Amino acid sequence: MQFLCLIYEAESLMTSRTEEENNQIFKGYMDFTEEVRESGKLVAGDALQPTTTATTVRVRNNETLLTDGPFAETKEQLGGYYLLECDSLEEAIELAAKIPSAASGSIEVRPIMVFDQ
Repeated sequence: MQFLCLIYEAESLMTSRTEEENNQIFKGYMDFTEEVRESGKLVAGDALQPTTTATTVRVRNNETLLTDGPFAETKEQLGGYYLLECDSLEEAIELAAKIPSAASGSIEVRPIMVFDQ
């Protein structure tokens, strides 16, 4: 089963932490990525650019409407994701708890929907 781990954290933490603290977090991400890669659990994963680079697209009455920024104002922003291959939700949760931002933000774990063809 595949699970998407959505990583949420306040973007402001990046500028409020020291360089040493940011380096430790980055190292934690590199270590976690290596762990899930070596275990064969990693399907994909990427960090996202800041929300200031986002564009939200809506179509209303056949008109495409664009808004700068994310869909909604929130305290925590989507900063990246991991797509993991796990045997169970419990395993996915166990791995999500190891993602560094789980300590200062939140990780949303969602199973990927499989459609019969």
